Amino acid sequence: MKQLDSLKSHARRAFLQGSIAAGTLLAGPFTALAAPPGFDQWRDNFRARALAKGISAATWTRVMGRIEPDMSVFRQMQKQPEFNEQIWQYINRRVSDWRIINGREALKKNEALFARIEKDFGVERGTLLALWGVESAYGDPLVQQNHMKPVFPALAALAWNEPRRKAYWETELINALRIVDRGWSTPEEMRGSWAGAMGHSQWMPEVWLNVGFDYDGDGKVSPFGRPDDALGSTAKYLVNRGKYHRGQHWGYEVRANGNMSGSRTYAAWASAGVTRADGQPFPQPNASAQLWIPVVGGPAFLLGPNFYAVRSYNPSMNYALAICHLGDRILGAPPFIHPFPGSERALTLAEVQEMQTRLSKAGFDTGGTDGRVGNDTMKAIRDYQTKMSLLPADGYGGLKVLARLRQGN
Repeated sequence: MKQLDSLKSHARRAFLQGSIAAGTLLAGPFTALAAPPGFDQWRDNFRARALAKGISAATWTRVMGRIEPDMSVFRQMQKQPEFNEQIWQYINRRVSDWRIINGREALKKNEALFARIEKDFGVERGTLLALWGVESAYGDPLVQQNHMKPVFPALAALAWNEPRRKAYWETELINALRIVDRGWSTPEEMRGSWAGAMGHSQWMPEVWLNVGFDYDGDGKVSPFGRPDDALGSTAKYLVNRGKYHRGQHWGYEVRANGNMSGSRTYAAWASAGVTRADGQPFPQPNASAQLWIPVVGGPAFLLGPNFYAVRSYNPSMNYALAICHLGDRILGAPPFIHPFPGSERALTLAEVQEMQTRLSKAGFDTGGTDGRVGNDTMKAIRDYQTKMSLLPADGYGGLKVLARLRQGN
């Protein structure tokens, strides 16, 4: 779960949200095609290493015996779409009307599950809802169908011919084989991103094996199907790897004067003149937090340990802020009180759908008109901006793009 802290499309997103490319070699474990030169020899050599790691001969034959590498993964690595985003654009795209509305519906459908997780792990439901919404659109089966591919051909290609992290990919391939060996899943079910991340909360095989657990009691561990295992295990991840603190909120938007830094209690921050932007008192004055001002002139935040627990899931500060804010919004909190410099409000769900419809009618394929902005919609926006000389052509669909679309061509 690695990602550079950048306002561009992030490395972890590349890991976790690959799309199926045209012409992909999607040969499954029972299909034989002509292997690229050198692959068969690598596979024969790798078999001995896999068996030495405890993979059974039966599982090896079932999964790898006739597999062909999915060579499209290398195109995916080189051609991941990049969109330069200011932080307010990054937040607006992820803390969208679509995710807020659907997050509330997901909570209604899974109220008992989130109550159980809060009791067992102490992780706030808003945080888990936001992670679920950003990582897999709340497990939307259409999203999974459109963006997921068989992971074994992809991992086989990377383990064989990706020179920079060859040992990493070989380990993840063995992890994936071990999952089949344990009977937790099948090669056919294991569909994910081009890099092998799967399910509701986009687990890599290592996370599935070492963090995932059977939270629904059906005898296996699975990130697919019912969300119990995925969300329960994600809570466990935040506690064990992120050091999540039960009963603490992630932090607060604040008003801060002057250049202050360091970690101190909320009470000490208040004594230094830092107050909550909404005027409310800090509920746990003895808990510790750090001050962060992402952009000079923009909102300021006091960040507690649970913000950094979310950041353990993805090391981008902007990602963590988006997740924490989305979780608050799903549970009824307002937008940030102090705006980012040069920002505009996020489009409503109806406005995003209108934008997608107008783009599609103008010949720019958004991949759907459901109000959820993904890479297809962003590419359509950027292509439209380029054609209409709307600068910067940054792929951000906001009020300016919608206003130009309403004017027509």
